[in-house]
Amino acid sequence: MTLPNQLTVLRILLTPLFVVLFVSDNIVLKQLSVAVYAVAALTDWYDGWVARKIGKVTRWGNFLDPLADKILTSSAFMAFAWLGLVRWWMVWAIVIRDISITLLRSFAELRGNSLHTNFSAKIKTFTQMVFIYGLLIAVVVRATTPELSRVLSIVLSQGVLYYSMLVVTVLTLGTGLQYVVDNFKMIQTSFRALSGRAESE
Repeated sequence: MTLPNQLTVLRILLTPLFVVLFVSDNIVLKQLSVAVYAVAALTDWYDGWVARKIGKVTRWGNFLDPLADKILTSSAFMAFAWLGLVRWWMVWAIVIRDISITLLRSFAELRGNSLHTNFSAKIKTFTQMVFIYGLLIAVVVRATTPELSRVLSIVLSQGVLYYSMLVVTVLTLGTGLQYVVDNFKMIQTSFRALSGRAESE
């Protein structure tokens, strides 16, 4: 297994560790969860950089890397819902969309087709990251620094969290729909090739 793929696997293995630490009632463990998440997220950038630098971009890596990324972000959203910070229906909408689009893109690439990623999808990813990191830090700081609890109670209020998460959810679903529309012909071609192969066998 190449180094980039090893880093991708590491990201997957760090994900459940992050969740266990974050949902813990222990303040030190909550603090540690932010570091674990940051390290896991850093591997997402680093494994891609290493793969390009040493020329070890593999089909397996192209499939596993985005899937590992979505597993990490989806787990963060689920941890938030578990603690009652966000609504489960929003989390499931995001998780199903992200995993479905990732599998669809990976399937197309395995078939030799490259699907187009539009700029709005990058905005979606950026928005998700800002929300996740912001909420992670806010929760940990509130648990660690009582004197800031009054200020953070506004940031972590149900109203603010609900509408912030709603924006993330709507943006995520909207970009997913746009992704399918923009790549419909390519997706159709990939599935036709798969069905044709299945019939020939």
